[in-house]
Amino acid sequence: MPAQDQGRLSGRRLAPFGVLVAAGLGFVALGGRHYLSFATLAENREWLCGWVARSEVSAALLFTAAYAAATALSVPGAVVFTIAGGFLFGPIIGTICALAGATLGATAVFLAARTGLAGLAERVGPRLRRLEAGFREDAVNYLLVLRLVPIFPFWLVNLVAGAIGMRLSSYVIATFVGMIPACLVYASFGHGLGSVIAEGQRPHPGVLLRPNVLIPLIGLAVLAILPVLYKRWRARRGRQPA
Repeated sequence: MPAQDQGRLSGRRLAPFGVLVAAGLGFVALGGRHYLSFATLAENREWLCGWVARSEVSAALLFTAAYAAATALSVPGAVVFTIAGGFLFGPIIGTICALAGATLGATAVFLAARTGLAGLAERVGPRLRRLEAGFREDAVNYLLVLRLVPIFPFWLVNLVAGAIGMRLSSYVIATFVGMIPACLVYASFGHGLGSVIAEGQRPHPGVLLRPNVLIPLIGLAVLAILPVLYKRWRARRGRQPA
């Protein structure tokens, strides 16, 4: 792309990004996010599990495609999708499907942002400039940390990574690897709750002591505290002499 075109908006460059934004807004406006809940998943469990049993490969592929579409549109519900993966396919296959779907969807946002928003990151507020500075310093390691420790929203990281022109291969690898812990924890949690519902029980305090529910809950607690620990580590590192 010529240097004089950097930072300049045009309809052609913004078209892919505009399509994703319009589709995401349309999904939300039509009430699609109301279907992305664990309650809806539990209500339709019998039908969904029957469908998965009849056509497991096709079901896994369709689930992955739906996850990718939801991620590309940046609509709320990624956690529910990951829990649903464990609920329907088990912790291992569910994690694989979630990772594939999330990586594909995030890559679509990245490519759209790299096409339409390249060179514009430095024009925005200080929060995004801080993100951009981190990417400029060491894009792969920085993205890997942001995936492992979600300090910034998932969709925002996708946009900034594309806007600064990060290499596609580096982006895909860091995104996939960085999301493995969270996807595994949420898919395991979904599998644990799914086994409870399959036994005809309703979630109650005693269920939390079952290993297939308790261990993922501990994992969720670790994931929740990681951003706090990371910020404290960065603050202490910043106070140390060079």
